[in-house]
Amino acid sequence: MIEENNKDNSQVNNPLHGIRLIDILDFLVKEYGWKELGYEIKINCFISNPSIKSSLKFLRKTQWARDKVEKLYLKTIKE
Repeated sequence: MIEENNKDNSQVNNPLHGIRLIDILDFLVKEYGWKELGYEIKINCFISNPSIKSSLKFLRKTQWARDKVEKLYLKTIKE
């Protein structure tokens, strides 16, 4: 039972807890547009024929790219 409580508390300070990747991506596309998003984060799925579906597929497989997207999201919502 103690272990279960620790799992719940481990995400308390995580600002991304409960936010889905698709919601982050939707927000960034609405905020920046694909062209600017590709400029901010140089990832081919944002530059060449971008779509939510292809970007999600890539970001779910590529942690470094997802980290950059999450970092930009956090920076954007703080401004």
